[in-house]
Amino acid sequence: MPDIRLGLEILKKHIAIAPEKPGVYRMLGDNDKVLYVGKAKNIKRRITSYSHINKLPVRLQRMVSEIKRMEFIIVENEAKALLVENELIKNLEPKYNILLKDDKTFPHLVIDVASPYPALRKYRGARNDKSKYFGPFASIGAVNSVLDVIQKAFLLRSCRDSVFNNRDRPCLLYQIKRCSAPCVGKISQLDYRKLVDEAVAFLEGKNSKIQDELAVLMQKASDDMNFELAMIYRDRIRALTNVQSGNMVEYANIKSCDVIGMVRKSNLVCIQVFFIRGGQNCGNAPYFPKQTEGAEDKEILEAFLSSFYNNHIPPKEIVISEELENKEFFEEALNTHINTYQKGNKHKLIERALENAAAAIDRKIALEASVLENLSEMQRIFNLPSIPQRIEVYDNSHIQGSYAIGAMIVATPEGFDKKQYRTFNIKNPDITNDDFAMMKEVLTRRFERMTPENKPDVILLDGGLGQLHAVHEALKNYDLADIAIIAISKGPDRNAGKEFYHQLGKESFSLPFQSPIAFYMQNIRDEAHRFAIGTHRKKREKSITKSRLDEIDGIGAKRKHDLLNFFGSVEELSQASLKDIEKVSGISKKTAEKIFNYFHS
Repeated sequence: MPDIRLGLEILKKHIAIAPEKPGVYRMLGDNDKVLYVGKAKNIKRRITSYSHINKLPVRLQRMVSEIKRMEFIIVENEAKALLVENELIKNLEPKYNILLKDDKTFPHLVIDVASPYPALRKYRGARNDKSKYFGPFASIGAVNSVLDVIQKAFLLRSCRDSVFNNRDRPCLLYQIKRCSAPCVGKISQLDYRKLVDEAVAFLEGKNSKIQDELAVLMQKASDDMNFELAMIYRDRIRALTNVQSGNMVEYANIKSCDVIGMVRKSNLVCIQVFFIRGGQNCGNAPYFPKQTEGAEDKEILEAFLSSFYNNHIPPKEIVISEELENKEFFEEALNTHINTYQKGNKHKLIERALENAAAAIDRKIALEASVLENLSEMQRIFNLPSIPQRIEVYDNSHIQGSYAIGAMIVATPEGFDKKQYRTFNIKNPDITNDDFAMMKEVLTRRFERMTPENKPDVILLDGGLGQLHAVHEALKNYDLADIAIIAISKGPDRNAGKEFYHQLGKESFSLPFQSPIAFYMQNIRDEAHRFAIGTHRKKREKSITKSRLDEIDGIGAKRKHDLLNFFGSVEELSQASLKDIEKVSGISKKTAEKIFNYFHS
């Protein structure tokens, strides 16, 4: 460890000039390498705590010893400090910060309440302030379960606006009593709005009040001899009752809450998050923060909260298993209440989160042991100098030379690293029908940008000897001494499990049929194929949409948006009648004729 006295002296010089305002501070080491990024309500007071060396854990003592200078960013409040800190950590990945590899975007339910006839849909993505969002849900299965209840109990439409605006008779959902068919006037706008308000109240946890109101309406309909309407109310009450009977008692009085438990085990840290919304468990998800060695539990939990709620909207309350050191800062920054409990239902939920976190660690250890076994076997079979830490798998995708792309996925001992996935649009139009030439271009471009940090141990190609020779030819000017290049080709009759493996200067061979290593090699090869095909399809669809509409004179970005919003897709637009096209706002009769003629000439 460098001389800590020098780092402490530099730290004290910066304490003297540090602002006593909210903001973000950066500690920099040799060559201005960022060591740590932190936020504070009072920067001077926060960094002063690092000067009490004897009170710091060894990890932070080591950090102080490496400080060469510091930088400060003053912001207006705690929330802004949290945002800036997260952006810097995400971009710089400092050596001493705890990192959360959070790639998850959770599904929600959304009701576009500003619409005359709001629809209820599943949703992922950026939020629109004019809509109401409910969630998050930890899985699409949890979303579907609640969506099923809402359709039965509140009869809200789920169709696209383009379908809704052009129907002349009810769809199947109306027939099976899962939609009130506002599209064809089976319900008035006022009555439909009441259903929307009831659904919103239900999703906000006001179940019992709704059921009481429905019971009164059912009785009135029955007294009025309107038995068909009474049956509709009965079915809605049953749907709500089934939800309540399926809920556990711990959730009954919890309106909006995230329950977060953290467990250390076998040198791993797992943080488990339970989402409770409207008295319902919307699922749970585990997280495994990085760079936690030597960090205290409170520090890890605070780092998790900073990162996690940078991408997810906090609920009204966050229940945690460990008291925070900077609780007030986080409550102000996140505009929520953060609590721990020693008894009661919320304490039981914390215990359940801790149990799930411990179980998630056990599963991760078992999975990584399995992957490590396969990587050890891979080292032995392919005579690698060490167990590979970074495997890059390449594949191409095109249709007779059109929309040609190359794809790279990355496999590590921890699994697939999706942040490292890359696609390559083939730049040379003369080679898009030549798989060998395409692979040459892809690998050449990849190696031009290679750094010591992202250098692969193994390159796996989806192809045979031709691909192998093409890649070696493309990379002949690079040092490949520490990189194994392996090609995998289909076996007899293209049977999975009977693939052949090729390396330059070695005899081709196949792996034992249905062996764990054979399955592993197939799995990483198939992941590259899946990624390549998926990217190719997106490019093709985007290109088709762009070329067909942009070829029509007078159709700019606004009109294209209005047309796609009305019809849902270019395909539906191409089949629309002239009268339907004229219905689109902003499309004149002359422009509608031009569009219609384009698709029907």
